[in-house]
This record gives sequence, C-alpha cells and structure tokens, in this order.
Amino acid sequence: MLLGAFFFQMLGYPPCKLCLWQRWPHGAVIAIGALAVLTGLRWLPWAGALAALTTGGLGVYHTGVEQGWWKGPTTCTSGDALSSSTGDLLGQIMTAPLVRCDDIAWSFVGLSMATWNAILSVILAAIWIAAARRA
Repeated sequence: MLLGAFFFQMLGYPPCKLCLWQRWPHGAVIAIGALAVLTGLRWLPWAGALAALTTGGLGVYHTGVEQGWWKGPTTCTSGDALSSSTGDLLGQIMTAPLVRCDDIAWSFVGLSMATWNAILSVILAAIWIAAARRA
C-alpha cells in the first residue's frame, strides 16, 4: 500500500498531513514483516496487526475529516472562516498548506484514498492476525 501511495504522489496527488501520518504505520508493517521472516519471533505478527490497525484507524479518522463528521488538525483543514477576523483570515491564507486534509483529491467507486486505506489496512490486519494464530 505504501508503494501505491508513492505512485499516486508521482501521478500528481501530493499527500496531506493525515496522508503522511498514515504512511508511518505502513513503514512499520514492512519492517515488522522483514523481522518476522528473519527471526521467526512469534509475537511479531501481533505487532504487524497492531501497526495495520493503527493506519486503518488513521484512515477512518481521515475519512471522517473528509466527510465533515469531525474536525481534523487545524494545520490541514479549512477551519471556520466565519469566526475569524480579516487579519486572522489573511494569516491563515498565507500560512495554509498546499494540500488540505478535508478535500478529497481522488476517489474510486465513491470512496477516497483514506477510506480505501482503512479498508485495506483492516484486511491486512486480519492477515497478520491469521499469521499470528498459526505461529
């Protein structure tokens, strides 16, 4: 999934702050997988499942921000412009990130990249859990 994220970035879909947050647990999954293969430690698949569930949870959170179910980090969402003064608005515009977390840049069958990340990460966690039970 991390390669897919980099591929979309190469296609011109730069990541927002929450997208970047979702990538860290995927990196952990890769490292945990490599360690599990090399060492055979029986607890590592559980750690892989936890990392996959972490990025899945971040994907659900990001989906909620995109859909307006809850507010996201103030550093990457549009915020409430009506409650700001003109000076505050100008300051927000001048320091605004290029990519907002509450905008859906791409979707497939009505689901955003964040939603797909959540779905696929839960499936990945299920695979890790199955591996942990067999270990």
